[in-house]
Amino acid sequence: MIPFKNLRFIFVLILSTFVLSSCNGKLPGGDARKNSDNPKLRVKKNIEEGRGFRLNDSLGKTFGRGSGVFDFASSNELWRASLDTVDFMPLASVNYSGGIIITDWYSTDQASNESIKISIRFLTNEIRSDALKIKVFNKKCISPSNCVTFEKQGNINTELKKKILKTAALYKAQKNSKNSKEYKGAQKY
Repeated sequence: MIPFKNLRFIFVLILSTFVLSSCNGKLPGGDARKNSDNPKLRVKKNIEEGRGFRLNDSLGKTFGRGSGVFDFASSNELWRASLDTVDFMPLASVNYSGGIIITDWYSTDQASNESIKISIRFLTNEIRSDALKIKVFNKKCISPSNCVTFEKQGNINTELKKKILKTAALYKAQKNSKNSKEYKGAQKY
């Protein structure tokens, strides 16, 4: 029978072997050869790259303040750009978690017998041409009870997608420029 002291030693030995073997030879932190030894230059570089740290934000989340803040609307540029592009139309269904925006039927003239409806499905959050699937539906009515609905193909889908992607790219550029503020250094008192 192995004494309890020896079991504990064997357990610690096996555990430390697993921990040390899981390391890939890299220590945490940066490479000293690639980073300056001047802390002010490191801070400036981190802030320019948007890797800043705000103590107030972290403390607010820790102590229960700021729990009503929802980041999805401001952080997803593609979502914001899509909503801004179709903001002139009434919305029938908007589901962020499902990734879909569906407008209601829209007509420029109340007396018109033709209206459109737009469906935007998000396939990814990345700003790229295959991130969106846009469908435009057209409804023509001869009378209120006699309407024909069909999916409209052509230029309008391409133009909508182009407008949304351009707007999303602008939002992303604005966000990146906000995150990379110039470092002024420590203030002298």
